[in-house]
Amino acid sequence: MEDVKPKAKDQKPMAKNSFQAIFEQYNWDELEKEIYQYTSVDVERVLRKDKIDISDFKALISPAAKPFLEEMAQRSHALTKKRFGNTIQMYIPMYLSNECQNICTYCGFSMTNKIRRKTLSDAEILQEVAHIKKLGYDHILLVTGEANKTVGVSYLKHAIDLIRSEFSNITIEVQPLDQHEYEQLIDAGLYSVLVYQETYHKATYKTHHPKGKKSNFDYRLDTPDRLGRAGIHKIGIGALFGLEDWRVDSFYTALHLKYLQKTYWKTKYSISFPRLRPHQGDVQPKVEMTDSDLVQLICAYRLLDEDVELSMSTRENEVFRNNIIKLGITSISAESKTNPGGYAVEPQSLEQFEISDERSTNEIKEMIQNQGYEVVWKDWDRSYDLAK
Repeated sequence: MEDVKPKAKDQKPMAKNSFQAIFEQYNWDELEKEIYQYTSVDVERVLRKDKIDISDFKALISPAAKPFLEEMAQRSHALTKKRFGNTIQMYIPMYLSNECQNICTYCGFSMTNKIRRKTLSDAEILQEVAHIKKLGYDHILLVTGEANKTVGVSYLKHAIDLIRSEFSNITIEVQPLDQHEYEQLIDAGLYSVLVYQETYHKATYKTHHPKGKKSNFDYRLDTPDRLGRAGIHKIGIGALFGLEDWRVDSFYTALHLKYLQKTYWKTKYSISFPRLRPHQGDVQPKVEMTDSDLVQLICAYRLLDEDVELSMSTRENEVFRNNIIKLGITSISAESKTNPGGYAVEPQSLEQFEISDERSTNEIKEMIQNQGYEVVWKDWDRSYDLAK
């Protein structure tokens, strides 16, 4: 099939080194139509290729690829084993705050939800860390709501300073920041940043983010560029499945990935696969993504890129997570708490969303090992860069 052609020349000029310049060349409705028009012949043609490109990716996420799922899974397994070996990295999120200045229809921390807000103190952070270290983790993900006045750069920098001696890898998932702010956090020991566009459909994005800094679609879209220019070690991207058609959102995510890899080639990348989960202030998925759909997407990403890290959270149930280990996933969380202080300080406080896989860290570790994989607690250390 022919590629969707870039839109005509009526576009405003974009900043140099910006994904937005590429994003604006594509039309959501045209992409959606094309993806759903692929046939089994198109998919067979793609699967005969040794190297798959961004255009081929559309065929692999199309409905026409469903009958080829077993072949895609076997190829995905082989590529992942070739690049990452029999290893799975384990990480754990630690929520620092549920304070938020945004309205997000799908999030329990949304400003409109009448919940008790909490931000961890130094003593509480250290109490949580002590619990997490006993579980064996050396890779931590710090998460907050988007409240710049409460959990802005100074708070985040202080939190990193407080715990950096305890972890080799410190990742954050917080509000998008300016380039110079990321540079400050990198100097403090920040390893990676996760920033999800949620959906690349502008109108739908606005519907679900009507108020707050997060309502600025373009600023969020430009965040990975600011991270790349700041020199971050790794960037994690993705879409929240359920807000819009997952196939089109996934194409834009793949397009974003390929742009970032070409532009900021020293940086590593990861992709996550969050599906909408129950939460305070429930919103129903606009488009259902089945387990089979998610397997198809994971395999499609691996066939597109054998180097990208693919991460699976505790949003998914234990049966699904057991079976996905050998299909392309490279990192997995366990025993996650999505509330500030959830491990040791305030286990019963409101969660951002309900997790599905509630097994302990040891149970997940044993599950991984029983499938012939080695658990990796640490794959990079800041000292590696300092020694260069």
